[in-house]
Amino acid sequence: MKKCITILLAVAAVLVFILPAFSQEDITEIKDPSFGKLQRPAVPFMHDEHNEKAGLDGCLPCHHEGIEDGELIEGDPVTCVDCHDVKTDDGSMNLKEAYHKQCITCHEEAKKGPVACGECHVK
Repeated sequence: MKKCITILLAVAAVLVFILPAFSQEDITEIKDPSFGKLQRPAVPFMHDEHNEKAGLDGCLPCHHEGIEDGELIEGDPVTCVDCHDVKTDDGSMNLKEAYHKQCITCHEEAKKGPVACGECHVK
């Protein structure tokens, strides 16, 4: 009887601690469906790991609600496509430029992280 309980506890421990690790996604991608067929591979991006390494707390500066007087407006987090169109005719920042400006500018300022096309869009 004692042996049976020990085995059941061991199985329960495996289910509780090990199986959830396998059920989580190993990697996520920055892949906006608005672009349609991509010219380059989607950017692998592990959101939580990135923010932890970068020491980012909160959603700003990556996600902002808009710009007023040249300053980012913090608010409810939005994605780039919420404000930026894939193609623009009015000179405003298009979606590709918005993604690149957010990522590359921060990486250049921090002197860390990829800045060249092939460093993010890995084949």
